[in-house]
Amino acid sequence: MKQQLCGVDFGGTKLAVVLTDREGKIHDKHVVYDHVSRTDREIACYIVQLIKERLAANALDETELEGIGICFPGHLRFREGVTITTSNLPGFKNFPLRQAIQDHFQVRVMLDNDANAQTYAEFLYGAGKGHDSMLFMTISTGIGGGIVIDRRLYRGMTGTAGEFGHIIIDPHSPIRCGCGNYGCLMGCASGLSLPQVFQYYRQQGMQSTLGISDPSAFNGHLLKIGLNQHDPLCEQVMADYAHAIGIGVYNLFQIFNPPLIVLGGGLMKLGDRFFQKIEATFRELAKDMIYDDIKLAVSALGDDAGLIGAAALLLEHHA
Repeated sequence: MKQQLCGVDFGGTKLAVVLTDREGKIHDKHVVYDHVSRTDREIACYIVQLIKERLAANALDETELEGIGICFPGHLRFREGVTITTSNLPGFKNFPLRQAIQDHFQVRVMLDNDANAQTYAEFLYGAGKGHDSMLFMTISTGIGGGIVIDRRLYRGMTGTAGEFGHIIIDPHSPIRCGCGNYGCLMGCASGLSLPQVFQYYRQQGMQSTLGISDPSAFNGHLLKIGLNQHDPLCEQVMADYAHAIGIGVYNLFQIFNPPLIVLGGGLMKLGDRFFQKIEATFRELAKDMIYDDIKLAVSALGDDAGLIGAAALLLEHHA
């Protein structure tokens, strides 16, 4: 019986391949960092090579593999298995990545974006386990998300549903998002926006004890250090980020009415105070007692959610 699932997760810094079982347990994990300078086609060939190496290293052959799931850090056409673009790597513009992998294997290959993979992992094995529907929001360098309705991922007409980072939170915000708009949640509360936010507050006369002269150096790691030191600028950034995310969560609840919204990504490592401020904003906006039934939770799978989810995508139609 085929029991092994293969998951591939890659982005601008690392490429990882895992072998898991149907319960989401990782049996083998291999990470490399030497793919970044390669072309899209070279990366596809490298993925094929790494998968075959991991099968050999675990004394497995392809007949024992149920399928291969790949999560891609960018936009794609899900039905065709074609990548559209990514900001993390060169190339991958209208590239048939799924077929490039499928040509070398007899098993099923699935391709989806990284946020959907993380969402499905949390749904099957993490904070969403036991629910039929949920939303997942990842708050990291960027902001994205995924939607599970009646145990299926909802991808929308073009496969780009769940781009929560581009809902407008504050149209009068001075911070411009990478998409060109002002007031996107991603512009107001992502890791990518931290340098802009830091510079804005310095220009407003707010002081920081971190001793940063170059705003571009300000990142999530320094924000956490500043919070541990009760730095006034960092405290303000955390409060503003939590407020913006809380508004975003409230808007999503009004649209989808889910029983659960899970928050994950690197910035959630800021800790309990950050999560509590997000939830406080949501509860303040959701004044009616009917909102007491919705649950907000932090990701249970952490950094492995994408990898586990890439493999778990193969199980979507069996969940």
